[in-house]
Amino acid sequence: MGVMSVTSETIFNYPPDVIYDFVGNPVDWGRTYKGSAGLPSDAKKLNLPLKVGDVWTEKVALAENTYHAKWVLEIADRGRKFAFRQVNKIAENVDGSGGVEGYCWTTYTFREAGCGLTLFTRNLTCELEKGVEVPEDLWVAMSRPSGIDKYHDAIAKLLDEESAEHKVVKS
Repeated sequence: MGVMSVTSETIFNYPPDVIYDFVGNPVDWGRTYKGSAGLPSDAKKLNLPLKVGDVWTEKVALAENTYHAKWVLEIADRGRKFAFRQVNKIAENVDGSGGVEGYCWTTYTFREAGCGLTLFTRNLTCELEKGVEVPEDLWVAMSRPSGIDKYHDAIAKLLDEESAEHKVVKS
């Protein structure tokens, strides 16, 4: 079994619940994570907050290929942890063709960091059988901590624009 895991964390100037509510809405992913094209228009009617067992599909649009990841929510503990698992093949096409068998989990963890600040951690872990290959463009997009850092930066920017009244430390 081959395992790839990538993690990055950032201190946010917002309480855990504010960050959780933002990142726990998959509709916002296309606004913040490079490669995520968000949800197909028919999936944008999710009932928030999401509950354990909820399922949604994310469109992953990269320069060379477009994939569709179907996710199921496994942990929904507001302000503490949000975790979801891919339930279709990794790198699957919209019509269900292609892709490879494997496991892929994403976990968001929110920890108090003192003075009301929050340490937000994102981890992506994929497990594949030996010798199984994921398309190069997807592998690169998934495995870079700098991608998570840019995601965190985009979240902070949008929170500053849309939720500044919830900032812990006012500037």
